[in-house]
Amino acid sequence: MSHVIQLADPQDAVHRIASEEEALAVARDLAEDFAAGASRRDLERSLPHEELDRLSASGLLAITVPSEYGGIDVSNAVLAEVTAILSEADSSIGQIPQNHFYILEALRHDGSEEQKRFFFGRALAGDRFGNALSEVGTKTVGTYNTRITPDGVGYRINGRKFYSTGVLFAHWVTIFAVDADDRLTMSFVPRATAGIEIVDDWDGFGQRTTGSGTTILNDVYVPSDAVVRHHKGFERPTTIGSVGQIIHAAIDLGIARAALKETITFVRERARPWTDSGVERASDDPLTISRIGELAIRIEAAEATLERAGRRVDQAQITLNEENAVAATLSVAAAKVLTTELAIDATNVLFELAGTASTKRGLNLERYWRNARTHTLHDPVRWKYHVVGNYHLNRVTPPKSGAL
Repeated sequence: MSHVIQLADPQDAVHRIASEEEALAVARDLAEDFAAGASRRDLERSLPHEELDRLSASGLLAITVPSEYGGIDVSNAVLAEVTAILSEADSSIGQIPQNHFYILEALRHDGSEEQKRFFFGRALAGDRFGNALSEVGTKTVGTYNTRITPDGVGYRINGRKFYSTGVLFAHWVTIFAVDADDRLTMSFVPRATAGIEIVDDWDGFGQRTTGSGTTILNDVYVPSDAVVRHHKGFERPTTIGSVGQIIHAAIDLGIARAALKETITFVRERARPWTDSGVERASDDPLTISRIGELAIRIEAAEATLERAGRRVDQAQITLNEENAVAATLSVAAAKVLTTELAIDATNVLFELAGTASTKRGLNLERYWRNARTHTLHDPVRWKYHVVGNYHLNRVTPPKSGAL
């Protein structure tokens, strides 16, 4: 890479995960620790800097690096399950690496060999890639005002980004900007680069500690070999959108699992049976039992759908053609629909079955609903119903998009 690029500080003693089984085990060990402080971090809006450093050191952020660049290239079903495990513990921590993995997938498809060797190497070294993608005030969420313009042997970027999820924890700010022909680019810039200002102003009522603030880009210099022509990823079949979306689905699955677990604990230990139920314990109420069973079955179904979608994405990565890419898109869309609706329902049922006592502020159980409602606003599922229906009914190929 260009000598202009300055490496982010290397992580100390980054672990190299050797197998998918180890990746899942590492995720479970971290999740156990992360869960213990999740409620406090949410209440205080205490950002998980230490937790993200542990995540980097664990090697989990490098599990999608292709084998030819030194990684183990886990299956997408395993990537989804790792995300669900972390999100069950703390959905903010589960969401923060979503853009990191999306960026690595975009690099897989459209980076040069030199870029792949360098940036996959940085991922293996524990570096985190944050996004500067979404903007406010544009006509649609897919419209960008941020511009990249030539400057000598490199470029300059000017613009303002919102919803910059994870950028507060990033070693690299990955900036999405359009060129003079309105083609989308993706540029890798060290966080300390002159002209980058990151503002911690995210005030959403959910996912409070994702660091999704504003990124201001004032005449930021980017060497030419740090720029990826991201628009190419949507001019042909790829798995960029599918990988990004399966991670979103896994975050919602994790929230649903956590909500069901909290519901079961509260009903067993604290809830009272309804007056007319005729039972001594809330956990013996037949209507409560039925509702718990319904949620457990739907979680099982969502897990199976997510795993199947992961296999479809794997197949598309192995044999990349229109047919396999479409199959992956449709399968991931189905998983995203199911997990979105499941997360919202499970977090509502928590209060329905636990009762009024569960709304006490100190318990902070409403964080599950807040997090589900906030995160599920990504990429509206009403359009996923349309895409799937239009394909089956009219054989209309899904649009190539990072949101599908």
